[in-house]
Formats: sequence, structure tokens, C-alpha cells
Amino acid sequence: MLQDIRPYHLYNEFRPGKRATDQDLVLIYNDVAKGKEVLALLNADTKCISFPKVKDFEAIDRDKLIYLFNVADEDFYLYLQKEEGEVKASGFSFYNMKDIRTEYLLPKHYVYAVFTAFQLDEWYKVTAFCGKCGCKNEFHQKERARICPKCGNIIYPRINPAVIIGVTDKESNKIVLTKYRRGFALNALVAGFTEIGETLEETVKREVMEEIGLEVTNVRYYKSQPWGIASDILVGFYCDVTGNKTITMDESELKYAEWVSPCDIELQPLEYSLTNEMMTLFKEKGYEGTIIKKV
Repeated sequence: MLQDIRPYHLYNEFRPGKRATDQDLVLIYNDVAKGKEVLALLNADTKCISFPKVKDFEAIDRDKLIYLFNVADEDFYLYLQKEEGEVKASGFSFYNMKDIRTEYLLPKHYVYAVFTAFQLDEWYKVTAFCGKCGCKNEFHQKERARICPKCGNIIYPRINPAVIIGVTDKESNKIVLTKYRRGFALNALVAGFTEIGETLEETVKREVMEEIGLEVTNVRYYKSQPWGIASDILVGFYCDVTGNKTITMDESELKYAEWVSPCDIELQPLEYSLTNEMMTLFKEKGYEGTIIKKV
């Protein structure tokens, strides 16, 4: 999955007052009509991605660089530019994040870093002002948060819980695969966001009923995955169908939902997602491979 970057690790501890050096990496994002872009350098032959260092910029105010995290002994900083082209780094261009998401790029820990920084860039931009009184927020000095100097309201980075669901049938050794009606065009699993006042297990049962009209039992946890592009924490579950096995698809969300045998599963081309890993497990080991841990 995206976060599997061994032997490296992403250290996200808040480090107030840490000042950037010439060798530190800087991530800058543009908000455009087709999504979001990041300043980088992509090698078409090697599929390698790199990011500018502080020393690569013609001029950049180091006081405006926000420390993000450390990966593989490299510090990453964020620069919140107010308008496109505010700062320039020779040899680097803006690339659409959709292209980065759909291409195999190396090193993998850089891809993980740019996904995670994407989430923080969005959070910093949408929390510039206090949601209670409208005053301009300030950076909290002791933790990664925004604080309002007028009313004291504190805002932390938002993380959205969502579930990825492998609906299985033990008797036929099949799993339900889906395809979204819009956007992502490859095979997927049932998925959805947790609602207010709802447990993750309740989310699993509700989303399965809403999307494919099935009742499920034996909900069992598999793994979780941070997914910075949507500010999500994805939580993977397998569960067993109970009662009627006829799929009734929500056609407003899905264009395909079918019971599929392991040998007929077509995987996604990239290994980044929790969804693809869960499909891979079923393709290789069938129903027995999903008996991981009961909730």
C-alpha cells in the first residue's frame, strides 16, 4: 500500500520553531480547475519524482516555510503561495496530482510524502479564518493546530473516517466487486464514510445495504490506510453475506456490482490502495484468506 515505505518511516511530530536549511525539501501546491498541482520534477524514462530544495528557489521567504514531517532523514516543508508563480525553482514544473496518483513513481516514500502533504496544504488553506468569529487564525505554538487570537477557538487537521468493505460469500467463494458511476474507472469494493454517531461496524452494514442491497454479518477488521488526497483514514473490513444474495445496486453511485470468483478478479494497475490489497488477498487465497481478525 501507499504507506508501506520500509525501511523508512514518516515522522510527523510537530516541531515548532524548526527552521529550514538549504538542503530541505519544499512542497508547493496550486489549486487549478482540474484539481491540484504540485511543484516537482518527473523523469519520463525512470519514472522518478523529485522536489525542489530550499536552495533551488530564486527567492523564498524562509519564515513562511511550514515544517511538515521527516522521511528518510529528509525534512519536508510547505510553502503556501497566494498566487501562481509567486516563487520559482529552476527546472521544476507543476504536475497534476491525478497524474501522480495514476502512475508508478519512485521513490515510493516521496509519493507517500506528497499525498500526506497534500492533506496538510488543504487544511492550512481552509482554516485561514476562524469558523466561529471570522477572525484571522494564527499558528498554534505548541501543537499542529490553528488558534483564533480573538475567541481562542482551536482547529486541528481534519481526518475523515471511511470504510472499505470486502463483501464475501463463503459458500460460493466469491466477493462483490464494484465500479463507480463517476470518477475512478477501475474495479473497487463497497466503500463509504462514517456518519455522525455511527460505529465503523455500523458503517459497514449500512453502506453495504445502501450500495448493493445486501445484509451482512461476521464483520472483521483487516487493515487501515491514511489517504491524504481526501483527508481520509480508510479502514478495511471483510464481512459475510447473510440471507438473500441477490445484488440490488444503487445506480446513482455504481455502474457495476457483481459476485466474482478469485480467478476472475481484475486488479488495479497500482499497488497503492487498501482496496487493491484486499482484492489481491481474495484473488490469491479466496474466502479463507479473509479470516484475519474478528471484531
